[in-house]
Amino acid sequence: MVLRTIIFLLLLSCSEIKHPPGVLVKEPPKQSSVTEAQVWERDDYFITAIAQFELKAKVLGKERYRFDRGSDIAPYDLALGWGRMSDQAIVDKIDITQRTRWYFWKVDSFPIPQKEIEISSANMHLIPATEEIMDELDDLLVGEIIYLKGYLVSVIAPKDGWSWKSSLSRNDTGGGACELIWVEKLLRIK
Repeated sequence: MVLRTIIFLLLLSCSEIKHPPGVLVKEPPKQSSVTEAQVWERDDYFITAIAQFELKAKVLGKERYRFDRGSDIAPYDLALGWGRMSDQAIVDKIDITQRTRWYFWKVDSFPIPQKEIEISSANMHLIPATEEIMDELDDLLVGEIIYLKGYLVSVIAPKDGWSWKSSLSRNDTGGGACELIWVEKLLRIK
């Protein structure tokens, strides 16, 4: 019992990584046209690539989903930040939460302009291409810097017509603004 308590406290203390002040990720995500058709089948879903996608980003939030329709294929959402949204000094002044597939933030006073927060961070729904990537997602900590590569996708369930489609813009906000990503590579940088 004592050992379990110690392990729990250690895990709790390691649930977020804090970095010294400064921008850790300068470049925004990169998106390009699909060069050849890519379609994957998982369970009763067809997943179609609509753009190539890669980014380096700071993990601002992580949420595991188990009971919504999307959790069958995209069990995790990550709120990710780049530019000044990768600067610990800025992020510490923003209250970030996630729920019901949304990423929320609030501030007492803006450390950077509102529009910069909106276009330098996003909620991303992740479809792990392999079990190894799923294991990496399980282990990710808020605050880590990651590199992710894959495809923005659309998903359809032919049996009932249910569908889900990625945003293709980093400048949108609100409903439909999240990226839905087939993740083929995930590296934990620091």
